[in-house]
Parts: sequence; C-alpha cells; structure tokens
Amino acid sequence: MDRNVRRLLNRVSLAFATIATVSLLHLYYHNSLSCAPSGGAAYGRHRQALTLTLSPFPKTSCDFAARDHITPEKRFAKLRSSRAWRRRVDAFAALFRPLGLLSNASHVLCVSAGAGHEVAALQESGVAEVTAVDLVDFPPLVSRSDPHNLPFFDSVFDLGFSAGLAGALFPTRFVTELERTVRRGGATVLAVDRCFPKEVDEIRALFRRSSLLEAMRYHSKKVRSVRLQCTNMLLCAPFSPPPPPPPPLFLEKVRPKLPINTSLS
Repeated sequence: MDRNVRRLLNRVSLAFATIATVSLLHLYYHNSLSCAPSGGAAYGRHRQALTLTLSPFPKTSCDFAARDHITPEKRFAKLRSSRAWRRRVDAFAALFRPLGLLSNASHVLCVSAGAGHEVAALQESGVAEVTAVDLVDFPPLVSRSDPHNLPFFDSVFDLGFSAGLAGALFPTRFVTELERTVRRGGATVLAVDRCFPKEVDEIRALFRRSSLLEAMRYHSKKVRSVRLQCTNMLLCAPFSPPPPPPPPLFLEKVRPKLPINTSLS
C-alpha cells in the first residue's frame, strides 16, 4: 500500500514538473518572438506601436523593453512646453511681483517646491540664486531633501518661500527650519489656503523669531486657473535690531543785532 502511494506521488510530482517546464519554455519563446521580431523596419514599427500603446506602468517584459529612456532634461523640456506649466508659472510670477522683497542678487529658498513652478517664476523674474527642495526631487529645478531637516546653515537666505505648509507632517518643525535658514532682516513668505484672523494667529504662533509684517488676500484669474484661488500671503520677517536714533542736532542760537541809533550822536 505504501509503495503504491509513493509511486503515485512520484508520478504527480513528475507531471507538475513537466507542466512547469513546458510553461516556462512557452513563455520564453513567446516573449522572444513578440519583443524582437525579425527585420529592421518591422522591428521599428513594432517598437513604435508598443511605445504608443503603453500604459503608465509596463504590464509585461515586452512593454518594459520597448520603453525609451527619457532623461530628466527631456522630461523637463516637455513639461515646460505645456500650457498648464505656463499658467502656473505666470501665477507665481504675479504673486511675487507686488511683494517688493526681491532683487537680482537675492538668495531665495523654496521649500516643498513640487515640480518647481515657483523656481521658474523667480528665475524668469531675474533672481539667479534660487534653491528648491522637496521630498521628491525634480531635476534640474528641485533637489531632494527633508523640509523638516534642511541641510543648510543658519541665516544664509534672503527670502524663504513655501506653499506646502498645509501638507507638512510637523508644521512647527517645518516653520522652524524655514525660519532658521533666513537671515536677520530677511523675510519668510507662506502661501496658505485661508487667511482669516483665527488661521493667521495659528500660523503666527508657529514662528518664534519673527514678527508678522502683513497678511493679505490675493485674487487673480491666472491663479484661479491653477487652483490657487484666493491665495493668501502670510509674510513674516525675522526680528532685526531697531535702527539707532539719529544724532541730535545742535543749532547755534544767533543773537539778533540791535539797530544802531545814530540820532544820539
């Protein structure tokens, strides 16, 4: 009885091994024929057809093999040519223009910069020194770094900007790091969703070394088109020592001359 059971199990194992081997051979030859057809022209048309019909993620090894490698520069150039990119950059440019805080020599830090729309807006405005970071890099504009632990020294930037405070995991740490990197006398600009007195007080409480300059509501058709409707700007500037009082002016009191009476002589 045991011998018959053992013999049956051996036959079942052999059958499964045979089926697995045949399946692997079938998949191997099928992928080889479909991914690399004979003939240069046929291969080119086949590759183009696969590339044009690709889904966002490859489903088979053939789809992955047919993907052309796109460099970051090429991907960025394609993105910059889109209308959505242009509208968003114009919106940020219109946002920065009335602030009056920037010059060509300003060193600006953008935190949680995303794809770098604000970076492009600043560069097109004439600001050469713009540094942008986010959790996911987007070359060549945005580098990868943790907004809660910025790899910069203290007081090295003239202006700090961020539109990602709402998405910060630790808002207090986020603001502390942004505030730390801005020099004394510089400014921090935050774009938030709401600018009512309660929200302004909550955000102002996050800053330890800064005073509130202005909280304003900004409306623009361009901004509305990119879902920055009613963007509110919260401006905070680090405390700077008060300017010295002007020196006192000592005015010499001139004694008026008395008229000479010549009639007495």
